[in-house]
Amino acid sequence: MNPTMNTIDIVVSDMQAAIAFYARLGLEFKLDPHTAEHASCDLPGGLHLMLDTEAFRTPFLPGWSAPTGGPRALLCFEFDTPAAVDAKYAELTGAGHRGIAEPFDAFWGMRYATVTDPDGTGIDLYAALPAT
Repeated sequence: MNPTMNTIDIVVSDMQAAIAFYARLGLEFKLDPHTAEHASCDLPGGLHLMLDTEAFRTPFLPGWSAPTGGPRALLCFEFDTPAAVDAKYAELTGAGHRGIAEPFDAFWGMRYATVTDPDGTGIDLYAALPAT
């Protein structure tokens, strides 16, 4: 049997800041009715994205500490147009989120940019470039 990856869990330091960031991307997280330390969002294609606070996850991960340096993982979000990538990058960085890579035309045929969420998780924004 092959395993099915259907959930991504991101550990966050501030749940409300994380929810606000992902809302700017167009994702709607719902807090768990049993604890404000866990939230989830269903994505198209059956993928499930979860947010857990450090306080919630740490007891289940003995010895864990928040990573330092660059992002160890990147979540990639596709947009309809290159202009939409530029606009979303401007919106997110204008709201104070750190830009890692300003929008650029990648050699593989996409408009690409990268920002970080409030905890440093990399967020790629991309769209196919028009065929020339």
